[in-house]
Amino acid sequence: MTLMNPAAPPQPPLTVAKLRHDAEQFSYLQRLGVLGAEYSPIVQRYRQLADHMAANHIDKRERPTADQLAGIGDIYNRIIHRRATPAVQQTWSGSWQGADVELAYRSKPPGIVVIDDFLAPAALDSLRRFCLESTVWNSLRYSHGRLGALQRDGFNCPLLVQLAHELRRTLPRLIGERHPLTQLWAYKYPPHMPGDDVHADFAAINVNFWITPDDANLDPASGGMHIYDVEAPPDWDFISYNRRPDLIRRYLAEVGARARYVPYRQNRAVIFNSDLFHGTAACTFRDDYESRRINVTMLYGHRHEDDFRRPPPTTRENESTPYADWRSAALHRSDRRP
Repeated sequence: MTLMNPAAPPQPPLTVAKLRHDAEQFSYLQRLGVLGAEYSPIVQRYRQLADHMAANHIDKRERPTADQLAGIGDIYNRIIHRRATPAVQQTWSGSWQGADVELAYRSKPPGIVVIDDFLAPAALDSLRRFCLESTVWNSLRYSHGRLGALQRDGFNCPLLVQLAHELRRTLPRLIGERHPLTQLWAYKYPPHMPGDDVHADFAAINVNFWITPDDANLDPASGGMHIYDVEAPPDWDFISYNRRPDLIRRYLAEVGARARYVPYRQNRAVIFNSDLFHGTAACTFRDDYESRRINVTMLYGHRHEDDFRRPPPTTRENESTPYADWRSAALHRSDRRP
């Protein structure tokens, strides 16, 4: 085994999930004619490394050796292709109105709005192609094989910029000039994944939407998200409200928090108070590259500038009115497949 030069820049870690995902993505790009036959040995090498790590029960991030990086060191975890994805003529589907969303968010605590048919068809198709083709899934710190794509690391294109800007214009009272875009990311999931740890995010408004087709979801009862009706305490720091599931679950139990489950559906957006604790439900999607569950998240503003923050709860004993969310008219259709 040849060790890496300690003076060399640190190499990104190897993971089974990353190697298998990238091998699938490179093969997909070859079928599209984006990558040539010269990538076939790289695909084979990725699969060999992934199989070796899996056979040795290496399910965590592993610092690569020079031997492991032979032939792939200039490729691994780098952007080798990013699909040209221009702005579109129409961003939103027209099935929902910004004024209705704002009214519902402001008048029905704790601030949860569900919108079906969020993007116009052309915008949805173009964004999905960007996510399938662009080799930007290079954030590897997440559990259970989930991969992240961050704005600063390549998850950006004219269409995403357009969507982020247009949403501020469409929701001027909720987002508008007061809450600039602070973060933009997407997650891509393995075919099978347990539920994500409950957390809150460092923003005022969270916009989360799903882009993978419904028929990829093998269990329609799973794959969505849970949102609790309790905000992170204002005096908690980022580590406490984002990366301490033990502390969060204890707090939720103490205050009698209740969760709203939003089922998965392609082109469904959930706009909610980013201080609310939330988490992804377990998912079981078809095991092929194009069927991986993908969600896009846009964060606006800062949590200390949230105009709708409520005082921390103390007990549920005297509360009789169940909290509710608002859903667009499109949601009057059944979520069940025919």
